[in-house]
Amino acid sequence: MSGPPEGAFDALRSQLREAAATFADGPDALGEILLGIVDDVDRAVREPLEIFPVCHHSPASATAMARRLREKQPKVVYLELCEDMAPLLPELRNCTLPVAVQSFAAEIDGFPLDWAPLSVIAPITEASAEYQAIAYTLDTPGTELVLVDRSSDHVFQWEPRAGEGAAPATPADPDAPPAEEESALHGDSVGLEIGDLRPRFAELEEHLLRQGRVRHWSEWWHQYVELPLGDCDHDTYRQVMLLIGSLFRRLAPGDARRVRVDEDRERYMWTRMREHLAASGTDPADCLYVCGAFHAASRVEEFGVHGADTFEISPRTATTWLHGLIPSSHAAIEAQFGLAAGSVTIAASVWAKNLTRGGVKPFRLTGQAGARKKSTKPAKRAASAIVPAGGAQGPSASPVPSADKLSGFLRRAPVLDRLDEEELLGWSVDIVRAARRNGYLASTADAIAVFETSILLAGLRDRAKPTPYDFQDAAITCIEKDRVPGRRDVRRLVEIMMGGDRIGRVGYDALPPLARDVHDRLAPLGLRLEQRGVRRALLDIAGQPELERCSDVLWMLRYLMPPGAARPIMGERRLGERSIQESWDLALGTHQRALIELGYEGVSIEQVLEQRLRRAAYGPNATTANVLAAVEDATLYLRSRRLADELGTRALEVLATERSVDGAPEVLRRVRRLLAYYRTGESVLPSWIESFVKTGYAHYCTLLPTAFADEDATLRQVAATLGFLFGMESLALSLGCDRTQLELAVAQSHPEEPSKVALLWAGQVHLGRLPRMELRARCDELLGNPLVLPAYPRYLSGLVYALEPVPALTDFVVEAVSNAFARLPDSVLLPWLPTLIGTLRAGGAEFAPLLIREAGRIFPGRLAALDEWVPPWRAQPAAASVSRVPGGARGLSLLVAHPHTCDVVARLLGCEDTWEQGAGEEPRGAALLGRYPATAEAVEALLAG
Repeated sequence: MSGPPEGAFDALRSQLREAAATFADGPDALGEILLGIVDDVDRAVREPLEIFPVCHHSPASATAMARRLREKQPKVVYLELCEDMAPLLPELRNCTLPVAVQSFAAEIDGFPLDWAPLSVIAPITEASAEYQAIAYTLDTPGTELVLVDRSSDHVFQWEPRAGEGAAPATPADPDAPPAEEESALHGDSVGLEIGDLRPRFAELEEHLLRQGRVRHWSEWWHQYVELPLGDCDHDTYRQVMLLIGSLFRRLAPGDARRVRVDEDRERYMWTRMREHLAASGTDPADCLYVCGAFHAASRVEEFGVHGADTFEISPRTATTWLHGLIPSSHAAIEAQFGLAAGSVTIAASVWAKNLTRGGVKPFRLTGQAGARKKSTKPAKRAASAIVPAGGAQGPSASPVPSADKLSGFLRRAPVLDRLDEEELLGWSVDIVRAARRNGYLASTADAIAVFETSILLAGLRDRAKPTPYDFQDAAITCIEKDRVPGRRDVRRLVEIMMGGDRIGRVGYDALPPLARDVHDRLAPLGLRLEQRGVRRALLDIAGQPELERCSDVLWMLRYLMPPGAARPIMGERRLGERSIQESWDLALGTHQRALIELGYEGVSIEQVLEQRLRRAAYGPNATTANVLAAVEDATLYLRSRRLADELGTRALEVLATERSVDGAPEVLRRVRRLLAYYRTGESVLPSWIESFVKTGYAHYCTLLPTAFADEDATLRQVAATLGFLFGMESLALSLGCDRTQLELAVAQSHPEEPSKVALLWAGQVHLGRLPRMELRARCDELLGNPLVLPAYPRYLSGLVYALEPVPALTDFVVEAVSNAFARLPDSVLLPWLPTLIGTLRAGGAEFAPLLIREAGRIFPGRLAALDEWVPPWRAQPAAASVSRVPGGARGLSLLVAHPHTCDVVARLLGCEDTWEQGAGEEPRGAALLGRYPATAEAVEALLAG
């Protein structure tokens, strides 16, 4: 394609120079900007390698691209897209658009660790110029598609590091809907957009919106660029897009970092194109360069096939990048790039309209999944929709050179043709029909009102014809009025009527091996899991044992994928248990992106799960509880004894490094569960868990005195520490631990907080250092001391938590709580009740059944018996006083009642007296009682306790 003749834009330059002098009182600043824009356009159109400027997801760009590809039939198409994404493009024929090409890196090398994982996405829709270029090159023999933009690795190489200062992100559109499932398909990925054409000068965008009488940028673009360019010839389209790109570029704020990145991208792309031209020997006239209009109007020295070769491309980092296709949607594209809600849907409808009106035959990949069947009817072509190449000119218009298309385009007035009126009438009827189905009291009069109001709003906004945005506002005004009777408002109904939020899908053949393996292994369920929505799966494992493998896959998917992808309705998986029937709600099609990203981490879900467990166990923030959880998950989902033993050894290493008891509750809970599993399922305990119990016993004995004195250690944590020591005591002693270490740890503990003091008392009772009678006496003393009475509930809280390490105190806790209810004044009791309930719900849920069961055993079962009922703890002091009668005569009744016990105690004390007595003699046990009265009383107290 030959460039325009010399002086083609001289007339336009003269007009702009005169306008600058008139409006700016001199041709200085404004004149320089306007003439510079014309110079940028002139430079771009003269380039031997044809530059095709586009705007992403623009139907006008897609239409112009389809026309130009059929006219020029280039041999090489250079596309502004990450060069490392090229191998994935042929897989688009196995997908239903829209989809996004993704580069993903879970393990990074050369970037800050807090950036992981790295993800770059490039969404592709049918109404986009890049898809037309891709479809043309992939289905046309002898053509080549070359991606020339920076690689995914360079995208993050050029990102500012900590302390360098990042440029502020483009603010999201205020009219955008809240983030939903469809709008979150791209996640937190960095989005790449071919033709990022939006003013970066906030004041300029605000001025354009105000003068154009529109609410957001998408509406301005649709009205003043999209519709006029839809019917233009190639030269006009190209020059107008170059004009807009140059305008936005010259009026961009002076952000040095962003300007440097933009210019480096242009240098990168031109360097890659010159390298390919030199290597292939292709004539630049047979090539086409597709890029954003913002980058087409470039002023870097490397611009053009004859530009300077001074830019050096830095090497990539050692990060391993994985590539794949993920589903996308109109809402996800709008949310990713800050577009107005429904703008991409409207663009899709305009694309279909352009194809019908202009008779353009688009390119579509052969075998494209989800493609509509081609109509056998000839396309209608409206004569009024075709505009002469030179544009309409007024009678006073001066002739312009044939290469200058800008002058005619800028003077052309839009025309409202009959086809648009018919379309608007159809919209009005359709929206009333949809509103009635959704509960609105709409009628034919409302359809007429919507039609007339749309035209009225377009006139008020100085538009030649109503746009979909005018129609949307008119529908809301005339139908919705002041309330929304149904689930959907009129704005959403209009979006659905325009085509709805189309959601793409990646076909089976384009899925990574892991995703295909998942679908193959779940095939016995007989469900179409690739479709969106929820599917109910019923697994009768007892009747069909082969479904147990499906169950294993589903449980692993539940662990690895986001909530909702695989949700169990019936059935559970615990250590040592297997379900015989299960019911699942599956939404793998809805969460296809998450399943695809699992394929970036491994070739099977077992491998990914093992990697996740290792990462959790060996991470820098790993705790003993986290590692034990990984051990349990490895046993539950993978049934791998090898991995469980390895992670168990790791738990032992992490435990030795901890210097607090923060994770004691979780550690105790998981160790108990693992011990119960191994004791019931195996004859010998694994060596790692024996070492863990032995090391944990010594470790927590060392930390116990500090935990009692530490104000930051909670009551539950200290109770769990005691629970580990007391619960694992028998196993630890059998493994060679010394009980003296525990006794010393308890003796060295001196807490000051009342709840921890009560907890220590419980520990002393368990070790036999504090008799129950003395503990009861201490509690009675607290209730009788008015100075300590307000703190008594805190002692009770400690006793409640003491049920964790000493469950044998359940009856005593019931007694203490009953005494508190009976003797505490209301001013102390009532504020404490919420604390007690909160304690039982939050930290003592497992204690409540013990207390309720014990209370049910002690208290009478019938109301009539309550009046005569005497608490057992009130009857005990009277029985105890009998044995303390002077002389110890009544204590003989205890010895007579338990002679064998007396003999055992006598042997332990080294007494050789026998229990038998001769005729007429005093029982020889009386001598034993006389020699050891305190021992007899202690034994009596234990038996009566």
